[in-house]
Amino acid sequence: MKVSQILLQSIILLVLALSSSLSFAAVKTESVEYKQNGQIFEGTLVTPEKISKDLPMIVMVHNWMGITDETKLQAARFAELGYLVFAADIYGKDKRPHNVKEAGELATQYKKDRLLFRSRLNLALEKALQQKHVNKSKVAVVGYCFGGTGAIELARSGAEVKAIISFHGGLDSPVPADGKNIKGQVLALHGQDDPFVPAQDVAAFENEMKTNHVKYQLIKYPHAVHSFTEKAAGQDNSKGAAYNADADKKSFDEAQKLLKAIF
Repeated sequence: MKVSQILLQSIILLVLALSSSLSFAAVKTESVEYKQNGQIFEGTLVTPEKISKDLPMIVMVHNWMGITDETKLQAARFAELGYLVFAADIYGKDKRPHNVKEAGELATQYKKDRLLFRSRLNLALEKALQQKHVNKSKVAVVGYCFGGTGAIELARSGAEVKAIISFHGGLDSPVPADGKNIKGQVLALHGQDDPFVPAQDVAAFENEMKTNHVKYQLIKYPHAVHSFTEKAAGQDNSKGAAYNADADKKSFDEAQKLLKAIF
């Protein structure tokens, strides 16, 4: 074989090796329909492409816009780490907000009726546990914004979840005594300058956790506001919601750290 051919083959092998090391693990995405009292819901299941054993399940709760490409993107980030992810549909298949006005109206309905919220969350958890290859002893819930509130509400309902992770979620405490029902570890990832989560809500959340002896961690990211994990939110903090690359990376690292410790 000529030297030039050997050199060419070496270059090809090097390029392939680099490409392999830089690419993300492949994931599969599929829609999953389920029902409650005649209403149809459509969740999204995101999993590693190749599964050889039962894996931990993450129930993911969407932001106020419902299940969107943003939800699927965040689900894929966790699936790439080797988790099964079931994105819950809180609103229902026929209820997909088209703008922030509609989203606000839908989200408010559930924030005012926490029992309804919990019912939809537990319905999704039940459906998630019915999927293939689920290690039912290793379940977590992760939520964003409206979904961060939902993650904590699922835990307050007494659900058997090992980890509860809220990314820039609401931290109010409507019924502080419900904190006694939380069975897993809580991680609240919060933008320090988030104008949509008042200081009194943060204080109420911490008081609930401490009073009920819940193992928790609240991490505040400086110069971060609401939606700091969402690139589509732009980078103008004055709007109250904006992407923050540093907070995004650090918060995802913290979530990974907790999941590894729990599972």
